[in-house]
Amino acid sequence: MELKLFSSKSLSVGTEIMLSSSFLNSRQSVKLIPRFCSCRGIFPKASYSRTSQNGISSVSHENILDSYSYRIDGTNGSASKMHFKDKRVLDAIDDMYDGVVVNPERLPSNPNVFASMLRSSVCHWKIEGKKGIWLKLPVEKCGLVPIAVQEGFQYHHAERSYVMMTYWIPDGPCLLPSNASHQVGIGGFVINERDEVLVVQEKHCAPALLGLWKIPTGFILESEEIYTGAVREVKEETGIDTEFVEVVAFRHAQNVSFEKSDLFFICMLRPLSTQIVVDDLEIQAAKWMPLDEFVEQPLIQGDSMFKKIVEICIARLRKVLLWIVCSSIGV
Repeated sequence: MELKLFSSKSLSVGTEIMLSSSFLNSRQSVKLIPRFCSCRGIFPKASYSRTSQNGISSVSHENILDSYSYRIDGTNGSASKMHFKDKRVLDAIDDMYDGVVVNPERLPSNPNVFASMLRSSVCHWKIEGKKGIWLKLPVEKCGLVPIAVQEGFQYHHAERSYVMMTYWIPDGPCLLPSNASHQVGIGGFVINERDEVLVVQEKHCAPALLGLWKIPTGFILESEEIYTGAVREVKEETGIDTEFVEVVAFRHAQNVSFEKSDLFFICMLRPLSTQIVVDDLEIQAAKWMPLDEFVEQPLIQGDSMFKKIVEICIARLRKVLLWIVCSSIGV
């Protein structure tokens, strides 16, 4: 079989090819309107059939074309038609920003097949005018990561079960959003009717903080609200049930952990129980401490930021108590 005006390196829109073979009674000219560009190392596959009054002849040539399939139908002088199906593009969905998100569940496991399909897919999406590519590689397919790096993909972020990689197609600076830049922490300021603050001593802390009685603190979980995180942390560390009142203070610090910034919110909580049950994994001890004693701790007095936070909490508490008193007497 002979293919003319067809190159394994490129296909242009409207390319015309001549098909001839000893299986056919005549030569056929067919106009190709491909929706892809072929990339290095890609040799598509073609098959065609010719229908006549005497029967149907078909020819395929896998050595020439092994990435794409065509079917060319013709009947006695009528115009030939091409049916195109791309079998070498990774399964993906479009996002709202003219990008694509590759389906991680349908990635090939064979590294050679993945490399070929990834290269072909990038080329295909360039032709379609796509911008960003999001490639999520599950941990069980971590062997594909070096291949993606070799093809120009960059690390975006990682979780326990996967690594996310990206590729920016257009020339110029990448406009894909960066990885999360902040972690969010919370602290629960819990004070009872006897002006006692719920405090803890942590099992694992910096040497400079040994002996410090502090309010329960922790990090917000994924998809968790600030107020629910504060209530949860207090419950986990001390066993005390609480009710959220309000956020009374927050601070913003830079380069806290792995070059990430840190947001820390102090929430005022109302205790709903009194019996303390210590979390043995994280907490050394927990107790109700008189407010004055809590404030006068040397480590509290020596830390200007935390001292300020405590002062804000106390000032807010007094306003709340004043409002309760005034409301009760009708002022």
